[in-house]
Amino acid sequence: MPATETLVFIDLETTGTRSTRDRITEIAALKVVDGREVARWSSLIYPECRVPAAIAELTGVTDTLLAEAPRFGDIASALQEWLGGARLVAHNARFDHSFLRNEFKRVGIAYRAEVICTLRLSRRLAPQQPEHNLGALLKQHGIPYASGHRAEADAQALWKLWQHWHATLPDDTFASLLETERKHRSLPVHLTPDLLNEIPSSPGVYLLYGHNRLPLYVGKSINLRSRVLGHFQRDHQDDKEMRLAQQVQHIEWEETSGDLGAQLREALLIKGLMPIMNRQLRRQGNLYSWYWPDDSPQPQLSNETQLNQASGLALYGLFRSARKARAALKKIVDEERLCPQVIGLEKGRGRCFANQLGKCRGACTGVESLTQHTQRAREAMARLQLQAWPWQGRIAIGEHHPASKIGGWHVVEDWRYLGSTPTLDDARRLQAATPQFDVDSYRILNRFLRDSQQHQLEVIEL
Repeated sequence: MPATETLVFIDLETTGTRSTRDRITEIAALKVVDGREVARWSSLIYPECRVPAAIAELTGVTDTLLAEAPRFGDIASALQEWLGGARLVAHNARFDHSFLRNEFKRVGIAYRAEVICTLRLSRRLAPQQPEHNLGALLKQHGIPYASGHRAEADAQALWKLWQHWHATLPDDTFASLLETERKHRSLPVHLTPDLLNEIPSSPGVYLLYGHNRLPLYVGKSINLRSRVLGHFQRDHQDDKEMRLAQQVQHIEWEETSGDLGAQLREALLIKGLMPIMNRQLRRQGNLYSWYWPDDSPQPQLSNETQLNQASGLALYGLFRSARKARAALKKIVDEERLCPQVIGLEKGRGRCFANQLGKCRGACTGVESLTQHTQRAREAMARLQLQAWPWQGRIAIGEHHPASKIGGWHVVEDWRYLGSTPTLDDARRLQAATPQFDVDSYRILNRFLRDSQQHQLEVIEL
């Protein structure tokens, strides 16, 4: 650390953990130049919202205490000037820096500082140590600490911990730690630079795990390294990215032969692992579709079990619930002035209510023939019709990534993804049970196979 570098040891109290929505309630900071404390800043902040009861009980910072405090906008300019270009030192600096950036942003000030995270320094100094919270570190090093989760006491304690490290560690060790911290300041506290350096820049899927290998998130990209690092560079803008950065403790990845392989594998992993931060592609309950028997005047609603037995049938739409399936059919009925009774959405005999309102052309009264009504309904339903499987049986889809030199074959039958193999011979020999119909795999495959040449895919019937 250069002798003249200015450091600001800072701690915040807030109304919650989401920096884009929650607010700062207290700021305390100590300015240190050349190893000496030269100034302090401490202020309560009126957050313009109520402090949750649990946080008020934990910190002692209550609505009553904050009632006469200044708003952040009232002190923003003075605080920005006081901070200057100093490097911020904080325990879990990602949290404090993100809250500061968002508070400044709300009043039209673009603020960004270089940060030093003492939580990450502690993990690098003693990776085998089970606890790295500020209280545990101070106790371990025999540093007096009587914080009640208040910002000023924590900022002072942080400065004492820094002084202890500076006094007890060899100068080159401390300097090396700080240089590593400078290079990898966006790195989550539980991850090592070596791990991130191993992530390739090729297509594939990645898996982010939390404590006890809890699956947090599964994603895919045509550039794994860029995508994973991107999670940790947008955390101040996105609460989900912040939660990921705070909780992730391990990363795994699988390279694939290209974008199609990555998307198919991602959908499979999400349904299998059910990561807590994935919402799309998760396994749903039942899946519904409409099918229309040739001799029937109305479509029939099929559930997932029937869908898996419906190979070769013309299906219309894929829906997460029976209610959504009926809503889609009703929309068509309303738009085309079809009869809800004849189509099967309503029970009854004789003239339907829609006809009385002029919204049905009269299939229920004989004004429109049943044949004509059925033809109009089928034509209207065609917009929802699923793409029929255009091959006799299984196919192998060849995909090759020119940069990584990774190639492979994806085996598919009736829109069902059976697995991937490195060679075409392996694809021919693949013994895989036919999985259940999956709407996400269908959509992925349909999108890529509609223009296989554009995606540089080779399709071979097996």
